[in-house]
Amino acid sequence: MKIVFFLPVAFMITIACFSQTPEKYFNRLNPVIRGSESFGNKAEEYFDQGVARMRTGDFSGAIIEFNEALKADTAFAEAYNNRGVAWRNLHEYDKAVCDFTKAIKINPGYAEAYNNRGNAWLDLQNDTGAINDYTRAISIDRKLADAYNNRGLAKKNLRNLNGAIDDFTKAISLRRKYADAYNNRGLIRIDLKDYDGAISDFTKVIQIIPAYAIAYSNRGIVKIRIGQNESGCKDLNKADELGNLQAGDLLKKFCR
Repeated sequence: MKIVFFLPVAFMITIACFSQTPEKYFNRLNPVIRGSESFGNKAEEYFDQGVARMRTGDFSGAIIEFNEALKADTAFAEAYNNRGVAWRNLHEYDKAVCDFTKAIKINPGYAEAYNNRGNAWLDLQNDTGAINDYTRAISIDRKLADAYNNRGLAKKNLRNLNGAIDDFTKAISLRRKYADAYNNRGLIRIDLKDYDGAISDFTKVIQIIPAYAIAYSNRGIVKIRIGQNESGCKDLNKADELGNLQAGDLLKKFCR
């Protein structure tokens, strides 16, 4: 069993300026079974060292370890995938795409690598390419909730808002406590002027993760927009207490 890194995008859109900004996220580790094949001791050793370095945030060091693993086993798909994740964390998106592509060529059924390459396409503002990869990941693994969430983000960029809603809803059906998908769906509901639905989604985020500052900020702005100023200002104050940088400016603007 090998540990590979799988990157859920989970981008947040701050509704004060409607810009797409990434929230801090952590890599989710997915065990992948290689089957009956063996990498050999040397490749395994370097691979494990690379994983350890990634867990501490040493992405440059991880790349060095994965390089050595790939010298020992040039068909090590998981090493290409993990090196691609490391490149992406270093904002080397073209290199990440290259490594995910190599992983896919070795293992065409590698759903996580398709999802990860889709994330890199999203970084490169290639929304159509991202959608194609997320769709391929879903065709391989229909329970891959992150691929639905991420495809929803790409659809949002292309202004396919109803399609984005459908994907976020599917992601939530697969992972009931998927806070990022609830938050993303809430933001799209604002665009669709479904303010009650947006408030419901942001409330669900807060129930799942009580310290999710941006959800308080988003819910507060929606409440103010529909005339619930006192409650909205309470949400903005909570977001400010939790460290949301935008909330302080919003409090000055709306809650004097």
